[in-house]
Amino acid sequence: MNNFEAYNPTRIVFGKDQYHRINELMTEQSIKKVLLVYGGGSIKKNGIYDQVMAHLANFSVVEFGGVEANPEYSTLMKAVEIVKKESIDFILAVGGGSVIDGVKFIVGAALYDGEPWDVLERKPGCKFTNALPFGVVLTLPATGSEANSSAVINRSELKMKRTLGGPNLFPIFSICNPQVVASLPKRQIVNGIVDSFMHTLEQYLTYPSGNLLQQRQAESILQTLVEIAPKILENPSDYEAAANLMWCSTHALNGNLRAGVPTDWCTHMIGHELTAFYGIDHARTLAIIAPRLFENQFDNKFNLLVQYGKRVWNLSGDDKMIANQAITKTESFFQQLGIQTKISDYTTNTAFIADEIKNRFIDRGWTGMGERKAITPDDVKEIVLNAI
Repeated sequence: MNNFEAYNPTRIVFGKDQYHRINELMTEQSIKKVLLVYGGGSIKKNGIYDQVMAHLANFSVVEFGGVEANPEYSTLMKAVEIVKKESIDFILAVGGGSVIDGVKFIVGAALYDGEPWDVLERKPGCKFTNALPFGVVLTLPATGSEANSSAVINRSELKMKRTLGGPNLFPIFSICNPQVVASLPKRQIVNGIVDSFMHTLEQYLTYPSGNLLQQRQAESILQTLVEIAPKILENPSDYEAAANLMWCSTHALNGNLRAGVPTDWCTHMIGHELTAFYGIDHARTLAIIAPRLFENQFDNKFNLLVQYGKRVWNLSGDDKMIANQAITKTESFFQQLGIQTKISDYTTNTAFIADEIKNRFIDRGWTGMGERKAITPDDVKEIVLNAI
């Protein structure tokens, strides 16, 4: 196991009917003026908005709605201006991963003197060293953003998605109520399952490094998601299934699985490009790319593919056959959830995409990716071509 440092200051308030804790948790922060950030307005239809506002009566509240499913830089910069103009000292994100990611950008950009896009471009010396405090009311289990400091931001006019993170971008608290799952569209539930599954795989399906506990934790999350997926799709009001999905999503990306282990986020990096060009849901881009990347990196991932096949899918037989079947089982799982796993299932405009993504990776200096730094831009091109 590699050396590591673990840090996660977020207080998780998990379970039914916990919105009354908002006043208590925010009072602890000596807050005067709050920016309430949300997405397209579904929280006003499902009653979450009214419940949250009822517990913000002691605070001055400014609202900012309309954060997109892939949070747009231009939209978030409007919120940054409101924070400055209104002297906001706390932000409450009410939503799923996109809203939470957007707020992570807002809290850093609001206190940044330079051009915030430079931080996302990771230009030398550009980073958010200070940030406003913020809390979360989670409305969609998927990304684990409620318990980490990472975010992904979109800039459509440049057809780019960029990531950011840092120790000052953790939520102070996150209220996680599994009851919200009952009101979600099937598409969002499915995306959440795949997102959680892939977050786990990208920290697990690398190579053996003596991280026995983290491997078992990852396998438990994967097995749980496979077990509960049909239950929750059949009955989103199944509280037990919803609670396990939400807790799996949080654990998949709260930092525990990656402690001391090699990780591979290349599927995410390629997937972000598919979203930037085509607007395909993030989770669905992962389902498209992952099987083809596993095939491309078959030898490098062989030992863990075999272990994954045996422990998660209960496969037996020749190791090479198990490794291949593990990839097939993964893709079949996504398809059984109703997800199409080819780029051409979403668009006919595919002739340019493999070369475009390859060239973008070269331009960024991403010439050796994955857990072994073995995924080259040529590999990326092959993975995308095979995914068409």
